Amino acid sequence: MKFPKLTIELPEWVNDFIQESDDVFPDVEARMGLAIDLARLNIEHKTGGPFGAAVFDQSGRLIAPGLNLVTTANCSILHAEMVALALAQRVLGRFDISDGGKHRYDLVASTEPCAMCFGAVPWSGVKRLICGARDEDARAIGFDEGPKLADWKKALEIRGIAVIRDVLRADAAKILKAYAETGGSIYNPGS
Repeated sequence: MKFPKLTIELPEWVNDFIQESDDVFPDVEARMGLAIDLARLNIEHKTGGPFGAAVFDQSGRLIAPGLNLVTTANCSILHAEMVALALAQRVLGRFDISDGGKHRYDLVASTEPCAMCFGAVPWSGVKRLICGARDEDARAIGFDEGPKLADWKKALEIRGIAVIRDVLRADAAKILKAYAETGGSIYNPGS
């Protein structure tokens, strides 16, 4: 049996959108604005779920965007954070994007990480996780975020990863609600 290749490919509209964006996103609000715009556009273009993410260097330069591609790629691991991290690792040419702590990168996610994405954060090399909507905002529209440590923020901070929550939370939560209100697929195991 010959197995298929697994290729992560962003929709065509992403390249056009990124080229029209700023080259540098100077603060956490600007970076979160990009993640939220990616989530919103992903819904508008019908290319996936209501989640966006991106990896930035410390100067605010975009390294890689990420979108939720679960339903369009038929692959449950293609959450926005996972896509952004995987593409950043390819762009930088290393699985530890910090290169042994020499570099500092931010992972910005329109919603706090689910259990899977939480697990990927420490292994990626990011030094800061910046979140918009909260876990409970995603659960409120029906998403199963999986079993995550009760104090997941502290668990990351113990590992040297700073966590900033609630950046543009209302804007990010609004995207989730709009997705649910328009009949977007709430995909969970067994659903």
